[in-house]
This record gives sequence, C-alpha cells and structure tokens, in this order.
Amino acid sequence: MSRLKIIVHACRVPLFFLFFVVALSVLPFTLCVDGNDYSQTGNPAAIPLVTGLIYSRLSNLSTILADDIVKNLGYCIKDVKKDWDGAFDFTGKLDFLSNCIKKTKGDLTLRLCTAAEIKFYFNSFIKRDGVTISHVRPNKNCNLTNWVAGCEPGWGCSADQKQHVELKNAKDLPLRTRDCQPCCEGFFCPQGLTCMIPCPLGAYCPLAKLNKTTGICHPYNYQIPPGQPDHTCGTADSWADVESTSDIFCLPGSYCPTTIREVPCSSGHYCRTGSTSQSRCLKLSTCNAKSANQNIHAYGIILIAALSTLMIIIYNCSDQALSTRERKQAKSREAAARHARETAQARERWKAAKDVAKIRKVGLQEQITRTFSRKKSTMQSEPLKTSNQTKTGSEDTLLPPLAPGTSTLAGKATGCTSTGLILINGKNESIHSYKKIIGFVPQDDIVHGNLTVEENLRFSARCRLSADMPKADKVLVIERVIECLGLQAVRDSLVGTVERRGISGGQKKRVNVGLEMVMEPSLLILDEPTSGLDSASSQLLLRALRREALEGVNICMVLHQPSYTLYKMFDDLILLAKGGLTVYHGSVKKVEEYFAGLGITVPERVNPPDHYIDILEGIVKPSGGLSTQQLPVRWMLHNGYPVPHDMLQYCDGIATSSNRSNTNDATNPSTGAMGQSFGADLWADVKCNVELKRDHIKHNFVKSADLSNRRTPGFARQYRYFLGRVGKQRLREARVQVLDYLILLVAGACLGTLAKVSDETIGSLGYTYTVIAVSLLCKIGALRSFSLDKLHYWRESAAGISSSAYFLSKDTLDHFNTLVKPLFYMSMFYFFNNPRSSFIDNYLVLLCLVYCVTGVAYIFAIWLDPSPAQLWSVLLPVVLTLIAIQDKDNGITNFLGNFCYTKWALEAFIIANAQRYSGVWLITRCSSLMQSGYDLDDWHLCLFVLVLFGIISRFVAFFCMVTLQKK
Repeated sequence: MSRLKIIVHACRVPLFFLFFVVALSVLPFTLCVDGNDYSQTGNPAAIPLVTGLIYSRLSNLSTILADDIVKNLGYCIKDVKKDWDGAFDFTGKLDFLSNCIKKTKGDLTLRLCTAAEIKFYFNSFIKRDGVTISHVRPNKNCNLTNWVAGCEPGWGCSADQKQHVELKNAKDLPLRTRDCQPCCEGFFCPQGLTCMIPCPLGAYCPLAKLNKTTGICHPYNYQIPPGQPDHTCGTADSWADVESTSDIFCLPGSYCPTTIREVPCSSGHYCRTGSTSQSRCLKLSTCNAKSANQNIHAYGIILIAALSTLMIIIYNCSDQALSTRERKQAKSREAAARHARETAQARERWKAAKDVAKIRKVGLQEQITRTFSRKKSTMQSEPLKTSNQTKTGSEDTLLPPLAPGTSTLAGKATGCTSTGLILINGKNESIHSYKKIIGFVPQDDIVHGNLTVEENLRFSARCRLSADMPKADKVLVIERVIECLGLQAVRDSLVGTVERRGISGGQKKRVNVGLEMVMEPSLLILDEPTSGLDSASSQLLLRALRREALEGVNICMVLHQPSYTLYKMFDDLILLAKGGLTVYHGSVKKVEEYFAGLGITVPERVNPPDHYIDILEGIVKPSGGLSTQQLPVRWMLHNGYPVPHDMLQYCDGIATSSNRSNTNDATNPSTGAMGQSFGADLWADVKCNVELKRDHIKHNFVKSADLSNRRTPGFARQYRYFLGRVGKQRLREARVQVLDYLILLVAGACLGTLAKVSDETIGSLGYTYTVIAVSLLCKIGALRSFSLDKLHYWRESAAGISSSAYFLSKDTLDHFNTLVKPLFYMSMFYFFNNPRSSFIDNYLVLLCLVYCVTGVAYIFAIWLDPSPAQLWSVLLPVVLTLIAIQDKDNGITNFLGNFCYTKWALEAFIIANAQRYSGVWLITRCSSLMQSGYDLDDWHLCLFVLVLFGIISRFVAFFCMVTLQKK
C-alpha cells in the first residue's frame, strides 16, 4: 500500500509540471492578444483567437454608444442592438478582420477608431443644398499644421505602442501619426481621421485601384494627393447617405455576403442595392440574372382579376338577389295580410252582430256592413284640432292667388320657424310635439328613385307607425294605401331618377302622398298635390284623400286651380289675398252666399274657385263697388276682427268710430314706421335674423315634449331599417361603384409605373402622389353618400325619423368602400412598384387614410352644394400635401402641417418603408427621417391621428347635417 502511494505522488508531480508548462506556453499568446504585439509572435494559430477578441471589443461599442445613439438618433433607431447587429454583426464573416490583422502585423487595435473618434466622425455630417456630406473638423492628428499621410482619404495610421488605447474610450481622441498606410479591405478611413471604421453590412469596400486616365481611385471618387508618388489608393473614404455618395453600397443586381466580396445575383433571385444575400423571387414573378428587383406584376393582375370577378358577380347578381329576397318577403307579407284580413273580418262580423243585437233590443233595425278597405285606422292619439276649429275628418282647401309664399305657409306647420300663435286642442303648444302624427306632403316629389314604390312606402310605415303595431297590421296599412292610390300595377317598379326612367309623374306624385298616408296621420297637410297632374289623376288622388277624411283624418291642402269636381269634394275653403290675408274661411257650400252678399256673383259656366282667384289676382274687377284690397277688410268686419292700422284706409266708412278713434295716433306718419332711420331698420333686421337662428337651433337641439302618444321605433330599429334601405340603394348603384374601383385600379397602375419608390428618398415621391390621388378619388366617391339625399333627409327628419340612425347607416355602409378601395389601389401600386415595406403596412396606412378623407367628404357633401363640394375635394388634398412637405425649419408651416391629415399619412408611409432599410442604409434612413422631421416611433401615432381626424370630421358632418337646413 505504501508503494502504491509513492507511485501516485510520483505521478502527480509530472502532471502539475505539465500544467505549468502549458500555462507558460499559453501566457505569451495571452499577453500577445491583450497587448497587441502579434508582430512579436507571428503565430498563425493565434489569429482566430485574436480576431474573436477584437470583434468582441467592437461589439461592445454598441453598449458604450447606446446612450448617445438614443439621444441623437432616437428618431430613426428604435432598437439599438437590433440596428447595430443589422450593420455590424459580422458573425461568421470575419475574414476581412483576420486579413487586416495579418496586414497590420498585429497592431490592428492601435488603428481602429475608438468610441470618441466614431462620435467625432458622425457628428461631422452637415447638410448643404439638400445633400449630406462629411466634413471632419480639424483635430490633434489632422489640422493645418499637422497633416500626415493617414489624413488622406482611404489611409490610416497607428498609435504609439506605448500609448494605452482603449476602444471604449468615448472622451479623448488618441494620437495616431505612426506607420501610415492604406486601410484594410472591409474598412473605410475618412479624410481628416487617421483611424479605421469597419464598413457596415451591405457595403462593398475593396482596395481601390488607380485609374491613370482620370487619376481617380476606382470604385471610389477620391484622388491621391499630388506630389506624393509613394502614396497609393486605399479603401473607402466615407459612409454617408446614398444621395451624398453611393460608393460603398453593394451594387443593385449583386449581393455582398461580406464587405470584401461581391457576388452577382443568380437567375431566379433578385438583389436590391445594399443586399447581403440574394432573395428568391416569388413563383409567378420573373427574375433574370443580376436582377435588381422582382417583377411581380402577375400577382397584381391576379388580384385585379379576382376583385373584378367579385365585382361582376355582385353587379350581375345584386338585382337577382334583391328580387329573390323580395319575392320571399312578399309571400310572407301576403300571408300576414291574409291572416290580418281574416282576423279583421271576423272582428267586424262579431262587432256587427253585437251591434245588431243591441239595436234589436231598442227596436232599431240596421245592418252594418263594412269592407276591410274601409276599416277605420286605430289611432293611439287623440284627434288633433287646430285653432281654426276644423272638424275631425274634414277636408279643407287653401286657395291662394298665384304668388310665392303659399308653399312656405303650408310648410310652416312641420319644418320651419313660425311667428304668431298656434293652438292645438285649445292649448298653446309647439306643433313639433305632434310631428309624429302630422303628415306633410311637399310640392316636390321627394321620393327615393332607386327604390320601388312598395319599398318607399314600407320604409315610411316601419319608421313612423307605432312600434307596438303588429307586423301584419303594418303590412295591411301598406296594402290599403297602395290599393287606395291605385299603385298596384307599379308596386314593384323603381320610382326612377333623372338617369334611370321609372314610373310616370302622376304615379310618383301619388307615391309622394302615400309616404304620409301610410303613417296614419291625424292631420295631413299637402302642398299643391295636383300640380302637374291631369284631371283624371287629380280626381283619383282627391278621391283617395276624401276616403281618408271620411276615416277621421284632418286634411288641409293648398291648390291654385281646382276643377269644379275637385272643388265640390272639399268641406271647407280658405281664400287668401296677396300678402296672405284671409278673404274667406268657411264651408264650401256657403262661399257663394257670402260673396253674393258683397255683390260678387259667379257668372254662368264659370268655375267659382277660378272666378274668385281672378278677382284676387286683379284680373277681374269685383262688382258691388269693392276693390280687391277691401275684400280682406270685409272679412274682418264680417267676423268682428279688429282691422290693422295700415288697412283702415280700405274701410271706406265701414269701420266703427271707436276703431277710428283708437288709431288716430297710429296713423300719424310722424310717429309711424316711416319715421324710422336706416340704422333702426338694419338693427331690427339683425334682431329678427338672430331670433330666427336661435329658434332654428333650439328646434334642432332642444327636444320638444312628445304629446302625440305614439311610440315610434327607437334608434336601434330605425338603424336596422336604414341599413336595409341604404344597402338596396348601393346594390342598385353597383355600376357607379364598379367605376370608382376601376378608376382606382388605373390610378394605382399609373402611379406604380411612373412614380417609382426611390431608395434615395425612401419612397417619399411615390407616396406623396399616392396620398393626393387616393384622397381625391375617395372624397369624390364619398360625396354621393349625402349630397344626393339632402331633401330626403330634411323631409324625414321633420317627420321625427332619427337623424343619428340615418347618418350612422350611411357611414356603416361606406365602411365597405373604406375596406375595399385601398385594396384595389394597392393591388396595382404595390405590385407595379414593389417597395420595401410590406403590403399589410401599406394597406393599413391607406385604410386609415380612406377612413379619414371619407369623413372630410361628408362635411363637404352636407355643407356645400355638389359643384363646390367636388371642387373642394380636388383642391384640399393638393394644398394640404404642399403644406405637409414644406421645409420643417419654418415654424408656421410646421405648425400648420400638424393639422393636415396628408402629413400624417405621408409620414406613416415613409416610416413603414424606412423600417426596412438597415445595414449600410442606416445613415440614409436617419438622414431622410431627419430631413422630413419624422420619427420611427410615431407610426402608430400617425394611424391614430388619421382615425381621429376621421372621427372628428364625422362629428362635424353630423353637426352640420342637423343644423344646416334648406334656406
């Protein structure tokens, strides 16, 4: 056992000695690597270790310079480590470093630029005439008194070996003036500095060759100093943005796996400028050898074909789909109507039987039979009575002279500002409180031309009838109105527009009336319903209205020339003289008796209304010694009304003495209105206009108490009804939509072909044209949403239909265009231009842009007439884009640019594209963003601002819609 122990100890001594020997053998190498005296050892086996150590020191510079990079370049560098690795990650590509170690004989770390020198170089960039140049300031190594050979471009020097040089030193510039020689391949040596900086990935930095003809060092653009025959060409002398110098950028059609090797692109691949590897072309694209980009037009054509096919299917099948859906709905409506008729008939028979039983008890024999078409509508509201004491179920006519203002008089009841006193059911209440049970038929046929007759009536019934009314009863109301107005033959026909012929004028007039009849009003006001109709159509319309009057509806209408047959259909008559003065108001049966008492008789074979209107117009002189001006006074005196002061002159001895005595002062010209000055008149007009505007705003924003006792559908249901209506209208306007898409396709193809996204400007020119073109085309298309339906909205809003549901339904359907239009444009622009940014990024920016400009178009469509709206839609994007691309040093334009949506759209496009530029493009990216004043971190902010602009513009458009009414 003891012998064994001796052997073990004996063996331990040689092992320890062996470890000591190995450590001593390694120690010189370790000292060599750390002390940079490779020249003393010359051991080739140590080169990989030395290369790795130097590369690790270079990599550590990112940590040392991180704070300065974030502080000075934070707008163009988001992730310092990622962008540093994108430019200086030479892992597996260290051949240039090993070669340089051999060339410099081990003192490479004495020639590499320290952190202080790197900062000194990149702080020397200045801007001159839009071009970034490197202008290194004088320093301790290169100045007017000391200019060594290493100060020349492409050359560098070494520091003294006794000098302690640390690459991480970020404060002091070391002294480098010893052993000047051309820089190593893979490095660039700026003029005015005597150190070397590694070329970034994507660069090609070989040793230059002198062109004896031009004296220029190729492939760079510097010359050797004159009078120095021993001075040769070095390597690259500058790394700046591509607009300043593109000497070190790897050429398009080639890729540079390392900074000292350039390889032509093979077939089936493409290599952009500054590529480190070749990119495989997509399957359907064409890429020849040395291709700088891939031709992906085929994908654009495929996308165009797919979208076009989809549009053709929608265009050709939309009408068929609508027809099929309408047939199914018609069957369900017929079944509901049939069930409602049977139920109503059973109810009527039961009621008739009960009434007969009651009558028999008192000895009265009476048979009550009523058809369903004569069924009285069940009103939830009490009968509406106005101050003129119109009887419930009466039919009044208003016969004014042929003068303007009568339509306004009829319209006062439902949509305009009025003065005076209106009593409803004997109470002084706002007539707007009863708008849900008041129907107003305007003189113009305000009917949706791209809907059928039945669709127009059904929408009005859905939104204005009681929400509690069963669907079958609503269908029955619609059927009754269609039958009553004689519209059975055209119920499924489009009403028609200017471009597309539809039903006749008389039928359209009856549809115009039917829109109000289907809501079962208590009071129906019509403004010249027979204008433009022949006698047969007029009689048909008046008979329908007469039946409504017999059902308990108060009907009042304005007519100018009623025939004798129509005249006899009315219960009461109001005759108006010029100025709106009442000449007669009473029963039709007593009008001739009244005028006969004044000595005015109707000649034989003359229509009484025509004769009276001729007298009021002054065409026929009234008999009995009266003048036209005296007829209103006669009516006032006949009813005991006080005569206004300015009409006492027409009394002609009829007025009482008391009336005269009370008005002596008023008739004195010295105290009357004639004595007012121009300023007083102007002030009175201003006060009147302010009061009218106040009343108008109050009407729009202060909700009147609803006294109609009718609960119509709420916002959600009306929104659903509006969606259905607008959807049908858009499907029937598919041709216009397809034309919009085709224009966007052509615009995308033209701009994608002509306005190439240039690497030098990060694509700013092409994207500028994109912002203008898309803004212009999408605005003009969005104008149709509201500019063509203003009259329809004014009529529906006056009837109590929800403005919010109307606006949001239009905007909701426009979201389809917001999603599809960017796709059409990008399908051409992107695949014809092929920018570096992704298709998704470009689509998202364009999506937000279209959403924004659509809201702006709403404002123009609502606020302006169609022609000025189109002009502003064309002018605004051009002006805003010019403001957005102005010099950022100008404070005023920079401030105004923040309020231009084009600025945010253009910034989002350029940022999305700039993020794809790395490596040798890093300085180009920073230079371009600095020149434009953009920040990489603001991409999401740009999208948010565009969406915010769109939301705000929609609020403004809605505010304009509910405040701006027809003058």
